[in-house]
Amino acid sequence: MILAGIKFWEMRSRHTKVRGFIGLIEAGSGLIVGTARLTDSIGPLSTERWRCNVSKHKVPYRGCEHLAAKNWNHAWVLDDAKKLDEPIPYKHPQGAVIWVRFN
Repeated sequence: MILAGIKFWEMRSRHTKVRGFIGLIEAGSGLIVGTARLTDSIGPLSTERWRCNVSKHKVPYRGCEHLAAKNWNHAWVLDDAKKLDEPIPYKHPQGAVIWVRFN
C-alpha cells in the first residue's frame, strides 16, 4: 500500500529518530522493492487520533484495539514512495530487526 501511494503512515511500536530516504523490503523476500522518505515519527497516538487517521495508516479501526494494546501506536510518516524497476537483493544480517545499514 505504501508503494501504491495509498498508505502514508507505517505503524510501529516505537519512535524513530531516523529521517531521510529508506529502502522498503518485502518481508521474507530478501529484496529491496522500493524507497520512501521517512519525514517524521508521531506518537504515541491516542485511540481517538488513531481512529481519525485510518486513511493514512489503513489499519481498520476494529483492528486497532489489539495493536494499541501492544503499543503499535507510533506513526512513521512516509513520503515520496517509489517502486524500484528491478528489486535489489540484500542479505539480512542476523539480529537486525528494524534497520539494516547499507554502505
